Parts: sequence; structure tokens; C-alpha cells
Amino acid sequence: MDESIKMKKPILIVFTGPMELGGIERSLLGLMDAINYNEYDVDLFLYGHHGPLLSQINPEVNLLPEVKELAFLQESFVSKIKHRCFYAAALRLRDEIIRHFMQVDYYATWAQVTRRKIVPFVKNYDLAIGFFRPFDLIIEKVHAKKKVGWIHTDYKNAKENLDMIEKDYSRLNAIVAVSEACAENFASLFPSLQNRIVTIENILSVPYIVRKSKELIAADEMPDDGSIRLLTVGRFSPPKNIINIPDICKRIREEGLNVKWYLIGFGSEEEKIREKIKELEMHDHVIVLGKKENPYPFIAKCDVYVQPSLYEGKSVCVREAQVLCKPVVITNYETSRSQLEDNVDGIIVPMDNEGCAKGIASLLRNPEKMRELEKNCSIRDYSNSEEVQKVYKLMIC
Repeated sequence: MDESIKMKKPILIVFTGPMELGGIERSLLGLMDAINYNEYDVDLFLYGHHGPLLSQINPEVNLLPEVKELAFLQESFVSKIKHRCFYAAALRLRDEIIRHFMQVDYYATWAQVTRRKIVPFVKNYDLAIGFFRPFDLIIEKVHAKKKVGWIHTDYKNAKENLDMIEKDYSRLNAIVAVSEACAENFASLFPSLQNRIVTIENILSVPYIVRKSKELIAADEMPDDGSIRLLTVGRFSPPKNIINIPDICKRIREEGLNVKWYLIGFGSEEEKIREKIKELEMHDHVIVLGKKENPYPFIAKCDVYVQPSLYEGKSVCVREAQVLCKPVVITNYETSRSQLEDNVDGIIVPMDNEGCAKGIASLLRNPEKMRELEKNCSIRDYSNSEEVQKVYKLMIC
């Protein structure tokens, strides 16, 4: 065997899902692209070998075989049966019954499937990374000198079982937060874990984002029709607050501004969002574009990118919009000031619908401020490529 291969340090990355179009998945791609494969040998264990971003995984990464029962853990009961994942389906049915009487921690169910269906890994690793909860696989099935888990959200505002979260993270050697504010909030919730927390920002591949933004023309779906084009990209789920966009858009239009607000994404709230658009008669002004494998041409074409979230760890979509030099507006969620510098490379507006609408309208009436935001984004480096050095240091800390 080649001596250089023998000397490489082995790393295992585990992601508890398929490669869907989420910010966490794109952050994972950025991390894998930043690793020096002359020095590190990377194995990737994905719960599901499907999703539109699967083909974007760095070819230097060794993708480990799929375990069918894990592959569709996040899918519906019907999908589990369709793919013959009967054990996972039985647990899902049990959880749905229990959910009518008490809170259910679906991560605990995932852990049960992991214990039942995964055999211990034979290979020894210098570092095992759990890129998303739960971490049972790396804790119970993997031999590694250091085991670390990522925090991608603000648990202070997420309505999750804090006892289960603390138990999950307490079994790790180190805990990685994607922003300082995210780390501070986590430490305030779990002071006993404070000394294990390190901040490692999301790593983005700027050349990839720029290249993908030029791959197709978004004119057909986001036409130049004289309107001001707002865009939001994200999962259609409660934390992203997309359900309130029709009302916010209506308020902006009532201020005399000809805006259209485009939505890219998918998720559990899609039907509710469409119903809200219909209820407020905003179907000509709030346009659901749905799931897009490549959202970057749409980001490049919009006039303002808006992220109206209730809470975030650190939004990858916002960073991608800044990479493409777009004026960005975010709501004043608790970790917002670790996301951007207010009035310098983005704008922070109130979270309530009226305040959000007035803040966006104020920016739209100030083209000079919009140009200033674009210029400031153009001279900043949002790649965070140096953050990979902190990942290497986790092996020796």
C-alpha cells in the first residue's frame, strides 16, 4: 500500500438524512470541499443515499454503504412501507399514536432504529463527526479518539425536549456551534457543557455558488416585469416563518410598492402557505416556485433576499445571497447579529409582520442603501475556508 495513504488521518462524518436542499446539507458539502485530502481520509455515512445534492459530494470522500432502514427515517409512513422499511414504519406508527397523548421525541426513535440495524464499525477513526442529531451512531457504534457533534440551530428558541438534547450532547468530547451567538445560547441552557463548545462557522464554496448561479436563466419563472423581486429560500417549516410572507407582502404593497415575493423550498407547511396566499388574495404577488435543485440563479436575479425566520443557528441561505452580492433583510431573531452587520452588509428588521413590512419598504425606497449593501458584500469573504483548521484541531484538543 502507498505509504502516503497509510499516513492519512481517518475522519468519519455521519449525517442523519439524505442530501436534500437544506442549508445544513450545503454546509456539509462546504466542509467536505475544504478538507485537505492529501492528509485526511474521509468516510461519509449518510442515512439516505438520495436527494438532489447527493451528486455534489466531493469525489475524494468515501461514501459508505446505505442501510435501508435508516434511509427513509425522515420520510412518511407510506414511503417507509413502499421501500420495505418495516421496522422503522412500525416505530413511526407507534409514535403517531403516542403523539396524541404526549410529546414525542422523534430523535429517540431514530436512535432505536440505529441500535437495531447498525453493526459496530470495524475501522478506527481519529475523529468522528455527527453533523446532525441524534449522535447515537457515533457514540455507540464507532471507535474514535474524539467524537464531536454540531449545533445548527438556536435551542433556546426551538421547542424541543431540553433533557434529551443535553443527554445527546453530553456524551461527546466536543460540541461545535455554527455561530458565537448559537454557542452562547447553548451554554446558557446547558452550563455544564460550556467548556466543550467551540465555534466553527459554516464553510461555503464561493466558486461553486458563483458557477451554479450562471448555469440557467431564471427569467421564465422570475420575469423582468417591472416589479421589485423579493426572494426567500428555505424549508417550508415553522422556524422559517414563511407562513407570514403573504401578509408581509400585502402590507408592503399597501405602501405603494410593486413587489413580487418568490418562494423556493418544500416542507410540511407548503399547503398552509398556499392557503394563506389564497386567503389574502396574493396569488399574483406571492409565487411558490417550489423545490429547486439549483436556487442560485434565482438568488442572483432577485432584487432583495429576505429571511423572515423566527430563529436560526446561522442561515446558509443568507450567506449565499451575500456571496452573490444581494441586499439581504433578516428578522431580529436572537442570533441575528451574528449573521450580519446591521446596515453594513444587510438589514435587520422587526419580527412582527407590520414592522417587518415597514423595514423592507424603507429599504426598497432607498436604492442608494441597496447599492451600498451590495458593494459591502462584494468586498467581504464569506467562504470561511480557514474554519477547516479548527476541525483539524478537534483531533488534538
